Amino acid sequence: MRSLRRIGRWGPGLLLVLPSIILIVLFVYGLIGWNIKTSLGTQPVLNGPSGVRNYTNLWHEERWIRDLKNLGVFTVVFIVGSLAMGAIMALLLDKGVKGEGVFRGVYLFPMAVSFIAAGIVWRWLLNPSSGLNLIFDKLGLDVLKNQWWQTRSWGMAAMAIPAVWQMSGYIMALYLAGFRGVPEELREAARMDGAAEWKVYRHVVFPHLRPVTLSALVILGHISIKVFDLILAVSGKQGITETPAVYMWDLIFQASNRPKGAAIATLLLLGVAVLILPYLVFTVRSERRA
Repeated sequence: MRSLRRIGRWGPGLLLVLPSIILIVLFVYGLIGWNIKTSLGTQPVLNGPSGVRNYTNLWHEERWIRDLKNLGVFTVVFIVGSLAMGAIMALLLDKGVKGEGVFRGVYLFPMAVSFIAAGIVWRWLLNPSSGLNLIFDKLGLDVLKNQWWQTRSWGMAAMAIPAVWQMSGYIMALYLAGFRGVPEELREAARMDGAAEWKVYRHVVFPHLRPVTLSALVILGHISIKVFDLILAVSGKQGITETPAVYMWDLIFQASNRPKGAAIATLLLLGVAVLILPYLVFTVRSERRA
């Protein structure tokens, strides 16, 4: 009887979510397993490696190392730029400006644009013979003209500009919610103690934004690891701007080397997991403490 009662309690709920569980198992974890199995196959080249060598051989390739460096530069500029721009915009809105709703809409609009559409526009803006360079030329600011993403030294930093433009509005929304979540009583108490406004933000407001910053880091980090469409839309398949995701696409769909491409996909998945799992652990622990 007890067993029947227990089944009666959780049985309807289980039946309700069972289709979703089945779909997730098949099309998420099932495809991840299939990808890992593919990554251990034999590469379609002369004396092609197989198994774990598909992973280990990557770390001896100059192209793979170069792509990781490109990804590192892109990630640093993208994350720092998005956090800085988002925090500044949120701070300005938090001070109370007329037409705040309009500004929020303007700041968030780029996020509604796909990376492909944004990349096509920024491809023109970052073209050395047009776009921003043409504007600088008309304004007499020749010192600001450069080759943008075609520069070998910092081309990936320029490639991150469109991504910062697109995601900074979303980070602004996160930070603005964090600002508004700080009790006004804490701010007033700090002001009554003689703290200047910048000290109020430094010692009272910003310490409350650590969970928001952690969430933003996880979101931006996994976006940067998977960046693909923006790169192809702006520069196409160019070595100086290639990332691991572009390399994976080239191997699978151009070179028909599915085992090697699947190995890169697995490494990218591990990179995303390294970012997300600590965040999930932190969130669970915070909920338990609360």
